[in-house]
Amino acid sequence: MTTDLGAILALCAHPDDAEFRCGGTLLLLARMGWRIHIATLTAGDCGSMEMGPNATATRRRAEAEIAAARLGGQYYCLGGQDLQVYDDNVMRAAAVALLREVRPAAVITHYPTDYMPDHDAASAVARMATFTASMPNYVVGPAASRAPTAGIVPLYYFSPLGGTDYFGVPYQPHFWVNVTEVIEEKAEVLACHASQRDWLRVQHGMDQYILQMKAWDAETGAQVGVPYAEGFFVHRGHAYPQTPLIQEHLAGYIR
Repeated sequence: MTTDLGAILALCAHPDDAEFRCGGTLLLLARMGWRIHIATLTAGDCGSMEMGPNATATRRRAEAEIAAARLGGQYYCLGGQDLQVYDDNVMRAAAVALLREVRPAAVITHYPTDYMPDHDAASAVARMATFTASMPNYVVGPAASRAPTAGIVPLYYFSPLGGTDYFGVPYQPHFWVNVTEVIEEKAEVLACHASQRDWLRVQHGMDQYILQMKAWDAETGAQVGVPYAEGFFVHRGHAYPQTPLIQEHLAGYIR
């Protein structure tokens, strides 16, 4: 029987962000006994050329719930709207409340400077929430009804799309996870977000987004000599825990 090692929370901007950028790592952690939680600031209401925002959000929430279930996990939406979310009191309080509910051993989020503003906002909200969730006097909004965490929560960032910031400057991850073993399963989880294929084809000029995911992971893997990999950065700011939790538990997959 798999041992329950605790919870890992991927806190991202939109449905499918976590599956795209760290889905393989989440799958490996789930296999080892970690409980997986995926949360998004929005339900992805702008992610369609055909449906209105409410219908789009309803469909994307359903797809996100299915994808999280495939990981053996749970999905949450913090209730924001695409391109209208910021590192503000509303999102901060919602994120802190979620951390106090889930009590994760670590949080994974977007790199602080990614290609679009919602991603940057989610990264900033995750950083604030991991630092603040343990403060008993932070009693804003829904956070007031939940007990503080035991301490500051370790924070990881997955690599931005394309491996660069929005100026095209490449980043060198602190470590890589070899996800070759689970790449097909990752593709199946990502395929749960069926509505996004048409959207990305029109908006981004990118067809077959599952194939694109594999291409990006192959590029990342080539950096360390494996077929497919995901890159990560560790938040090393003052007072943050420096225990290499993910690195230790996935030691056989770390490059």
